[in-house]
Amino acid sequence: MRSEEEVNRAIERYSDTVKRLCFVHLKNDADTEDIFQNVFLKYVLSPVVFENSEHEKAWFIRVTINACKDLLKSFFRSRAVSLDEVVEQAGPANDERSEVMHAVLKLPEKYRRVIYLHYFEGYTAPQIGDILGKNVNTVYTLMTRARQLLKTELGGEDNGL
Repeated sequence: MRSEEEVNRAIERYSDTVKRLCFVHLKNDADTEDIFQNVFLKYVLSPVVFENSEHEKAWFIRVTINACKDLLKSFFRSRAVSLDEVVEQAGPANDERSEVMHAVLKLPEKYRRVIYLHYFEGYTAPQIGDILGKNVNTVYTLMTRARQLLKTELGGEDNGL
């Protein structure tokens, strides 16, 4: 079990990443909070020794994605949240950023993941491949297709992507 100091440091360092990643996958605050707590509980109980901070961050991302997938597959998850609710819950943001986030949330999950990890977390394609367990060329293909979908959705403008 990890020390309180270690856990507090991890929460301070990775809480935003875990929450954003959960929200991108689950699209609602309640499930995001549940998964957030589960991820940090797993961290507290995990015997894994991390090589460096990048290894630790990759662990958090992988565990968060897996927890989100498990929740989405669960038998008890029978309700759906409309995309309009997601945009309302995202909070105040400028119109262009809100429009981009709206378009990203509409992407199929396989594209949404790579776009999130690249643009919101700053990972390179090889790093994303390692995190998601995919070939780097597959990651490049997913990113290209996701950009094309976003370009179509956003009216053909670059919009920062």
